[in-house]
Amino acid sequence: MNASPPFTPFTLEYDGERLSGVRDDGGTGFEGRTAVLLHGAGNGGKEQLLPLLAEFTARGCGGIAFDFSGHGDSSGSLRELSLRRRLEQAVAVIDGHVPPGGPLVLVGFSMSGQTVADLVGHYGERVAALGLCAPAVYAGEAWDVPFGDGKGPFSEIIRRPGGWRTAPALDLLRAYRGRAVLAVPGTDAVIPPAVTEAVQDALSTGARFTRLDLPDADHKLGRWLYERPAERRLFVKAVLAGAGDRG
Repeated sequence: MNASPPFTPFTLEYDGERLSGVRDDGGTGFEGRTAVLLHGAGNGGKEQLLPLLAEFTARGCGGIAFDFSGHGDSSGSLRELSLRRRLEQAVAVIDGHVPPGGPLVLVGFSMSGQTVADLVGHYGERVAALGLCAPAVYAGEAWDVPFGDGKGPFSEIIRRPGGWRTAPALDLLRAYRGRAVLAVPGTDAVIPPAVTEAVQDALSTGARFTRLDLPDADHKLGRWLYERPAERRLFVKAVLAGAGDRG
């Protein structure tokens, strides 16, 4: 277990759900950059990301992490969540806790790679930096489909071979011009290598891009970084390098 400093808990009522999160102004009163950390799907949650959040706040960033509905301490059912609702919940949290116009540092794990790309589309030049950790992107057809129980329409769409190749998220990442770090585990049993290469190619188009290979890691990078302070610091240092040039 890695200790992290006490954060201020909050709850936000949105669209019939109670979203649970934590925040810290990094000693700046949220006057500078704010790092927003987004967990992956399944049994993911904010708790595993708190030591990483602490690395950002220790460097003078504001910090926010929260549980999407159906996860952690938030209400709701995972079956009813969708990619669209994930974006809307993230926007509600950011708009509720970050001053308007404040620069954003967006960090997403696995499924939240898609959510980070969607947030880039929503906030545009407010996004100063991205950290994508074993990210996923999805066919546009999956956007509004509830996740269900793993056997329904959403799962059928995302399992179609090559369906991700026309993912709108890739276009959003191609258009991005800020700082971007892609963290790639040595072993990933979830994200196909071709998806990782497509994300890398998209970010290489215009972003100030760095690929960070983590040979000893697996897909669950949130858990892996939780246990490794040195690697957390390396990742945060990479994400913030040059991030002040935008936003």
